[in-house]
Amino acid sequence: MTYMPRIEVALAVVSIMLSQSISNIAWDQTAGVTSGKSKTSKCNRATFRVILDVGHTAEEPGAISARGVTEYDFNLRLTKRVERKLVEAGFSKTLALVTGGSAISGLVQRVAIANKSKANLFLSIHHDSVPDFLLEDWEYEGKQYHFSDRFKGHSIFVSYENSKRNASMLFGKLLGKQLKVRGLKYTPHYTEAIMRNRRRELLDADVGVYRFDKLYVLRAIQMPAVLLEAGLIINRDEELLLNTEERQSLIAAAVLDAVENYCESQSPRIPTPLADTLRGR
Repeated sequence: MTYMPRIEVALAVVSIMLSQSISNIAWDQTAGVTSGKSKTSKCNRATFRVILDVGHTAEEPGAISARGVTEYDFNLRLTKRVERKLVEAGFSKTLALVTGGSAISGLVQRVAIANKSKANLFLSIHHDSVPDFLLEDWEYEGKQYHFSDRFKGHSIFVSYENSKRNASMLFGKLLGKQLKVRGLKYTPHYTEAIMRNRRRELLDADVGVYRFDKLYVLRAIQMPAVLLEAGLIINRDEELLLNTEERQSLIAAAVLDAVENYCESQSPRIPTPLADTLRGR
């Protein structure tokens, strides 16, 4: 994610259970997490469509990493890995959304395409930086670059102006939980005073879900929408980790499990007949 307040101004102009059964299968509607996979789960992976939005464009590539790689390059590679993971798991309608042009044009394009698709879920994939006043200079392979090792970790954003606010929050929490169980930590720096006007309200301190109402790609999407900042590529150590297949695969697995859990939460749940339940005990 880059910090360009002029784009936010311009976009403002452009914008237009089942209770617990005898078999102890529990459904937590608040967190949207199953405590055990039910045999009667009705997540239809073949029809459930996920839009994976590649943040930024080749022409407007977003942030620049500590070693001079564009955010767009990181976003594209991670999105492709997530897409492959979902498709291999049976979510065959998954679509990786790549747009071109200027920052504003790219955002308007992706919102229009996503809304036309009538997908079930929208996930925008980004990699983070810091405001310019926090950057430091260093030399890498004979060239001058900027870095900031002050913060590290991922962050998840939802908009309360999204028409599917509650569902967006549900998926954000599910994704945060899956990242957490894999040992990945979110960054709390968006709550700190040093972020000035870029501070965000932390909605879930356990799994790192933040509120960002005016983020166009979240509020204009007509489906549950979440933005993932996979990590800080301006941090020299974290940049190296985010560039590895291991970290990308870990994030992709977290997304898959979160999508599966969300899909199950939105699907009809058919009670298991009492006789069948007793026979299986």
